[in-house]
Amino acid sequence: MKISDKWLRKHLDTNLSAEKMGVILTDIGLEVEGIEVYESVKGSLKGILVGQVLSCEQHPNADKLKVTKVHIHEAEPLQIVCGAPNVSTGQKVAVATLGSRIYLQNGDSFKIAKSKLRGELSEGMLCAEDELGLGEAHDGIMVLPDTYEVGRPLSDYINVEQDEVYEIGLTPNRTDAMSHYGVARDMQAYLSLNKIPSTFKKIETTPVKGKGKHDFKLEVENEDLVPRYFGAVISEVTVGESPDWLKHLLKAIGINPVNNVVDITNYILHSYGQPLHAFDAEKIKGHEIKVGLAAHGTKFRTLDGIERQLNGSEIMIKDSDHQPLCIAGILGGEASGVTSATTSVFLESAYFNPIAIRKAAKAHGLNTDASFRFERGVDPNLTKTVLLKAIDMVLELCGGKLKGDILEFSPKKIENFNLILRYSKIDQILGIKIHREAIKEILKSLDIQVMNDIRDGLEISVPPYRADVTREIDVIEEVLRIYGYNKVVSQEKIAFSPVGLALEDQDALENSWARVLQSHGFNEVMNNSLTPIKEGGTDVISLLNPLSKELSSLRQSLLEGLLQNADYNIKRKNQDIKFFEFGKIYFKKEKYEERKQLGILVSGNNHAENWMLSKSPTDFFILKGYVTLLLDKLGLDTQEKGLQDSRFIEGLEIVANGKTLARMGQVSKELLKNADVEQAAYYAEIEFETCQALRANSNFKFKDIPKFNKIRRDLALLVDKTVSYQQLLQASEQVSGYLKKVQLFDVYEGNNLPEGKKSYALSFELLSTEKTLEEAEITAIMNKLIKKYKQVFNAELRS
Repeated sequence: MKISDKWLRKHLDTNLSAEKMGVILTDIGLEVEGIEVYESVKGSLKGILVGQVLSCEQHPNADKLKVTKVHIHEAEPLQIVCGAPNVSTGQKVAVATLGSRIYLQNGDSFKIAKSKLRGELSEGMLCAEDELGLGEAHDGIMVLPDTYEVGRPLSDYINVEQDEVYEIGLTPNRTDAMSHYGVARDMQAYLSLNKIPSTFKKIETTPVKGKGKHDFKLEVENEDLVPRYFGAVISEVTVGESPDWLKHLLKAIGINPVNNVVDITNYILHSYGQPLHAFDAEKIKGHEIKVGLAAHGTKFRTLDGIERQLNGSEIMIKDSDHQPLCIAGILGGEASGVTSATTSVFLESAYFNPIAIRKAAKAHGLNTDASFRFERGVDPNLTKTVLLKAIDMVLELCGGKLKGDILEFSPKKIENFNLILRYSKIDQILGIKIHREAIKEILKSLDIQVMNDIRDGLEISVPPYRADVTREIDVIEEVLRIYGYNKVVSQEKIAFSPVGLALEDQDALENSWARVLQSHGFNEVMNNSLTPIKEGGTDVISLLNPLSKELSSLRQSLLEGLLQNADYNIKRKNQDIKFFEFGKIYFKKEKYEERKQLGILVSGNNHAENWMLSKSPTDFFILKGYVTLLLDKLGLDTQEKGLQDSRFIEGLEIVANGKTLARMGQVSKELLKNADVEQAAYYAEIEFETCQALRANSNFKFKDIPKFNKIRRDLALLVDKTVSYQQLLQASEQVSGYLKKVQLFDVYEGNNLPEGKKSYALSFELLSTEKTLEEAEITAIMNKLIKKYKQVFNAELRS
């Protein structure tokens, strides 16, 4: 937010420098990010002098150039080559002397230096209006009045406005400070407390009585949407340019002047924080103002020339035929705007429902100065006051006449918000004791009324324009802000007792897993929980007022975000991906649900090539190794199951106590294509909260060492692509005997296999607790397995 120093001093009379003001503003929470100098004429005409042309001769080597001798009260006249057609002897002209700088309209600039033009020396430049920023004329040099004294700076005759502009990084909650008046009020609170001489000029208006009558009528259809509405009819206005003082104030904060009527509304907006809107009164059909909703699908062309389709929830200003004139609090209509031909104005000042304004602004992708303030809540009790101020300005600057009475709708008084403020709470939060009278003085300076002194505190009343002050802690923050953060000193000695983290602490498990992954070369990422909306998803949680289509629903998986991270890195030549993320996913079932997960994504090479090791491409089993390493820390008995999941080409699920701990697999080609990732990727998600609930009280687990050796046998099976690992696992469980464990260690689809087939490589662990298995017994079990696979899946053995 830009704040003009000259404008600020219209509300606050103080001798403090702009630099000191900037320091104070930062101290009271209105952080000044920088102070810029505004010049109505770029460069402030430095080095531009009044000169007189003593002679003007044709250039010997150029038909369109002339060689002049120009007197600027130096010992010798300057020789300047000029190409202007209107230069002649005796003229008084604007001379850019050596070392001065000329600022062009496109933002470029250049320094005046000695030069030779077609062989003739030139020691300066005779300037046109546009070259000095004094106009747009470029058909010749600027000829000055004879009364100008030769050798004097041109700035002595042409007023150059200068201003210092504060760039304030305003937080969204500070609606009270979104104006020069609000900033001045905050400054005065600080200056008054610290006994620094200053005077705050409160807004003052006098009731005005209109001449004659008008036939305008006002109807507000919904007072919940429009608690306040005021309107005035001003006739016989002359629309034209604003006075220079007003144009310069607006330009200083980056607003281009339009005409005196529009400029007045902008002045009121940035001066007092209350948006106004001016209509051409004669374009309001039936001279009737209706404020309410318009029909869904109504077409309306706004001031920016865009035709918009209304959704039926926007507050609209309408005429007697219910035709829209303006999207209330956001943007006016093209057909009812003030133009140079306007002679009668309807001036509007209102307080609109902030939620309704925000919804409408987001729905149409509009962010105007008016909507920015209405969305956050303006001062409802200032609505009529600033309208009277605007009327005064229109009468003064536009020559208009107020017609009849002001139209008014304000059915209910908007009450202050009452709170109890405890001194003991202030002392506890701040760690210091502020004098009680100083607290009262700060509250008074912030328009917070002290109703009663009570035991250990105050009963206070907060004005409605302080929408961010609704709790006791908010008031304490206000007191500290004005008292001064820098006055709160920390104790030299701070005593505390270390508190040991219990095993049940979620951070302990999360930090432990993170350290393990980081030690294996992983990088942690954090992605936005908001994602594009999914078509056809019934369990998707969508936002009512999304900022954009790309941020319209809550994510249901960490995979998409991790794939975007992978795509970003791969496109920047970092193909070896090891990412993990702790985050929540969200679903809408019988009720809203959210779960915390750990997502792990690997792709590319497992480790970089070096002199000892060649490149080692990552695969599913490397991912599984990392997941197993993490789950082993839980001290649980886990089982593996095949997983059917559209996100994976092949998937595996790890369960314990009947609950899923992890899912993992090779990411499907469709998801990789959608993410623009052109290399294989492997993903695992671990249900963090389930692991947290099930993990054993001790990470140590003791088992008897088997007395007899385990036996391992492997099979490579050729099966149909429709057969899953889960089906093979379930079939193997039906084979009784000494089979203890089945693991999948390879899946292959591709060359040298029949069409529609794939290969599974399985390992089988056999063990007897009573004896060493003989080869005949082992062979018998393996034959049973092979027979089962052939019968059920028509499997073939691969050699």
